[in-house]
Amino acid sequence: MSTQYDAIIVGAGVIGAATAFELAKRGYATLNIDKKHDAGVGPTAASCAIVRAHYSTYDGVAMAYENFFYWDDWANYLEVEDELGLARYFKCGTVLFKGQDGHHLKVVEQFDAVGVPYEIWDVETIRSRVPEFATGAFWPPTRPDDERFWAEPQGEVEGAIFTPGSGYVSDPQLATHNLQRAAEAKGGEFRFNEAVTEVRQSGGKVQGVTLAGGETIDAPVVVNVAGPWSFVLNRMAGVEEGMRIKTRALRHEVHHVPAPEDFDYEHTGHHGSDGDLGIYFRPEVGNHILVGSEDPECDPQVWVEDPDDFDRTVSKEQWEAQVYRLARRMPNLKIPNERKGVVELYDVSDDWIPILDRSDLDGFYMAIGTSGNQFKNAGGVGHLMAELIDACQAGHDHDAEPVQVTAHYTGLQLNTGFYSRNREINAASSFSVNG
Repeated sequence: MSTQYDAIIVGAGVIGAATAFELAKRGYATLNIDKKHDAGVGPTAASCAIVRAHYSTYDGVAMAYENFFYWDDWANYLEVEDELGLARYFKCGTVLFKGQDGHHLKVVEQFDAVGVPYEIWDVETIRSRVPEFATGAFWPPTRPDDERFWAEPQGEVEGAIFTPGSGYVSDPQLATHNLQRAAEAKGGEFRFNEAVTEVRQSGGKVQGVTLAGGETIDAPVVVNVAGPWSFVLNRMAGVEEGMRIKTRALRHEVHHVPAPEDFDYEHTGHHGSDGDLGIYFRPEVGNHILVGSEDPECDPQVWVEDPDDFDRTVSKEQWEAQVYRLARRMPNLKIPNERKGVVELYDVSDDWIPILDRSDLDGFYMAIGTSGNQFKNAGGVGHLMAELIDACQAGHDHDAEPVQVTAHYTGLQLNTGFYSRNREINAASSFSVNG
C-alpha cells in the first residue's frame, strides 16, 4: 500500500530542505528522501557557504542580495528552535579584486541596478584596509608547472570592489539541519538511507516514486533537488531529452591552510574573490583559510559520470595550484607540508546558472545545477520553488508565461524564466564558481 504526500522532494541538502520548509509553510504535506544518512551531509557539508552577490547578471545579483537578509534574519525566518543550535552568519565582507577580464564592471552595473551597497577601493585603500594582501597583478591565472607562474607581477591590480554585507555561514550542515527542523515543525517529514529507483508516471503526469526496497510513495508533485545526482533522476523520469539546458557532476577541491601566524584572519579577515589569480578564499575557524579555484581556463575540469564513484583524494597538482596562488596574494602565508582539503561534486548546468523549473512531465520539478555557488540562496530558492509549484499546480502555463516571484525581504521581482530549462546558454554568465 502506497503512502500519500502532497510533494516528494528528492534530496535533503540545503536547497531540498529549504524547498520542503517553504512548501510546508504553504500547507503541503512534504517528504524529503535522501540516500545519505542525514540532512546536508553530502555536497552541502563541503560547501564553503560563502554569501556574496557579485554575479554578472541582474537576476543572479537580485537573488543573491535577497538572501543576505535570510541569513541576517535566520532565527526569525526559521520560526523554530534547533536542539543543535543555529548556524551563524559571519558578515566579514567581500573583497572582489578588479581583474583584466572586466568582470567587476558587470558586477558594479548590476549592483547599481539592484541596490547592493558597495565601496570602490583603489590600490592605496586595499593596502590600508587589507594590508595582508599584496597588490601585484598576475593576469592571466596560470599553474605552478607553467614558467609564467613564477614571474614577477606585471604592475598592480586596478583596485577592488568591497561589499560589507557579504560573508559566510559557519556550518553549512547545521544550517541544513535548522531547515529540516523548521520543515518538520510545519509537518514535513524526512527519510534517510533511502534511494529512489523509479519516478512513476501515468498519462504524462507524475504519480510518485519507488524506493530501492520496492516501497511506493505517491504524490502529485516530485521535486528533483538531488544535487550531483540530478541528471540521474532526470533520466529516470525521462525528462532530460526535453531540456535545452542540462546538468553534469563536476569534481572540485577546496583546500585548508593556516593563516599567517601574525594575523588574526579568523576574526578580522575578509572573503576574497581574486579573478586575477583565479581563486577565492575565506576565513575559517581556528585561524585557517579555505581556498578554492574560480575555474580559470588553465585549471582542468574533471566531469564525473557516476556520482557514487569518484576520486576523493586531494591532488598534489590542484593543491599546489590553489595554495601557491593564495601565497602570491598573501605573501606571509606559510605553505604547510601536509595537504588538507575536501573533494566533492558540484551539480553544474551548461551555463553554470541553476535550473529552477518545471519539466515536460507534469508535476515533476527541478531545483538543480545549484551546487558550488548556490548554498547562499537556499531560502530564496525555496521560496521561488514553492511559488512556482503553487502556480503550475493551479494550472498556470509557466512555459508560455514564466512565473514572476516577489522576493520576501527586498520586494524585488524574480523572473523564473531566467532559470528555465529551455533557455539559451546565457553568455553573460561568468561560467565559474565562488564558494
